[in-house]
Amino acid sequence: MSLSPVKLAILETMLLHDKPTRATEIAEEVGKEFPSVMMHIIGLTRMGYVYSPEKGQYAITEKGKKALGLDEISMETAKAILAQVPSDKEFYFYEDIGKPLGLCAQSLQDFSDKILTVNAASVEFHMNRGDFEAWFAGLGDAELAKKAALLKEKKLNGEELGRKLQELVANRCTVLSRKASSIVPLQ
Repeated sequence: MSLSPVKLAILETMLLHDKPTRATEIAEEVGKEFPSVMMHIIGLTRMGYVYSPEKGQYAITEKGKKALGLDEISMETAKAILAQVPSDKEFYFYEDIGKPLGLCAQSLQDFSDKILTVNAASVEFHMNRGDFEAWFAGLGDAELAKKAALLKEKKLNGEELGRKLQELVANRCTVLSRKASSIVPLQ
């Protein structure tokens, strides 16, 4: 079954939020009227793509992620994504072409730790080029790559972009760490 563009936008917004979110906030971000979005959320809930952990809060399920083309990862894949990478696979931060910052990330957690120390020009440079999503995909994390692509569409910049990216990566590290140690939260 294919989903409507509005339903896909709702699922993408929920994916990007990484936590249960109020329907009013989802409607605002999707750019649609609340009653319409709420009806779509109800439909998505009935289809198993969304769940409500508490009244008025909604989040995407694994089935919802699958509808966005994201497969659930195994414990082994989670461990591989979190592992330190060889030096030729490290993420090297630049401010612009030919302007390296002399800083690199050797793992996803290292990236999360360093991204807030990087200047806004560097974050914008890499985001606009798709470097973050490419590196995340290269690590084997299609979900984080998708989140980076969705974040790019938000057209954030400066420190706000850096903070949001760091939040996404830190949350993803937490989820992957749980998966790697087979502690999986209930949905």
